[in-house]
Amino acid sequence: MAKNECDQIGVELGFVEEFESFSLRSKQFHSKVGGRPAWLSQLGLPSPSELSCQKCGQPSAFLLQVYAPIPGQARSFHRTCFVFCCKNTACYSHNDSRCFKVYRSQLPRKNDFYSYDPPVEEEAADIHSTDSEILQLGSGVKLCRVCGCLGPKSCSRCHSANYCSREHQTIDWKAGHKKECSKNGEVGVSLLDHKFLFLEYEVVTEPEELQLEADGDGQIEEEQLKEMQTYLESKPPVGDVLDSVDERDLEAMAEHESKESKVFEKFKRRTAIEPEQVLRYCRMGHPLWVSDENVPKETDIPNCLCGAKRLFEFQIMPQLLNYLKVDSPEASIDWGTLAVYTCADSCDQGNKYTAEFIVKQDYCADHI
Repeated sequence: MAKNECDQIGVELGFVEEFESFSLRSKQFHSKVGGRPAWLSQLGLPSPSELSCQKCGQPSAFLLQVYAPIPGQARSFHRTCFVFCCKNTACYSHNDSRCFKVYRSQLPRKNDFYSYDPPVEEEAADIHSTDSEILQLGSGVKLCRVCGCLGPKSCSRCHSANYCSREHQTIDWKAGHKKECSKNGEVGVSLLDHKFLFLEYEVVTEPEELQLEADGDGQIEEEQLKEMQTYLESKPPVGDVLDSVDERDLEAMAEHESKESKVFEKFKRRTAIEPEQVLRYCRMGHPLWVSDENVPKETDIPNCLCGAKRLFEFQIMPQLLNYLKVDSPEASIDWGTLAVYTCADSCDQGNKYTAEFIVKQDYCADHI
């Protein structure tokens, strides 16, 4: 695709909203943040090892999912991308993506799990069906009581509570399963407060409406270059200090600072139009970067398992952090932006979830 094609086809902006408790289940095909994942395919879920953090090895938490079918592609009539992240704040080092995971799932319109016809809102309000889905999918796959991911382990006493890991079994035991477990193997669907899941919201989208300035980016760039030149010319020679610095190094530093400022200013100017946006979707387009650092080259993005290239699909904005309530005086989950790249062909892997690629980009130190 051409470099400006994303602007031609338009960017969809995502915003969080309050929701009805029944409306974010799998059969409603919504995008959402937090809570438990609303799995699309009910088979072939990522294993606990596939969802564990690459840095600390702990289970990841569900961050968000984006329902993004591809018009005209029968195998992608239903299609959702799922993003997970580590909750250990020590794993969040600068421009390090290893504490994030992305998986893609897609199904044709005629499939083993959902009706051929569009979902009916009234049917989704069946409390019993939605409660049962929390702990077990319609396919029979059992889910972890803490995170809602695949739960292959079960409590050795009641054999009714399932978990993704020993860590989450311990969390559930302390939260109240210790008392439930004595009920002769009967474990209710009442959800305990594990304090592990992120706050849950629905994500709604609308087209981005640009308000372009008459002078465009060129005016901004020219002003910044003039300011840099004026600054350098105003500095008097400092003898030994100036002699020890190569003139080419000074020029390189000035050029980098100017380019870095331009990237960040573009990000601020573009997002200021809709400051509450938590998502920018433009499949096969380009991300809106917050920095000139850690921008991946084409060769940095691995091909899909099928051999096709991965292309940009959507990015998660830093504004989402305001809704997750993860701020801490010491350390916090943080990012400048998260860019997700998916298979250009959206290849068919059957009911299996397919791993995709994510880039975490943080703000330059000057912009923190």
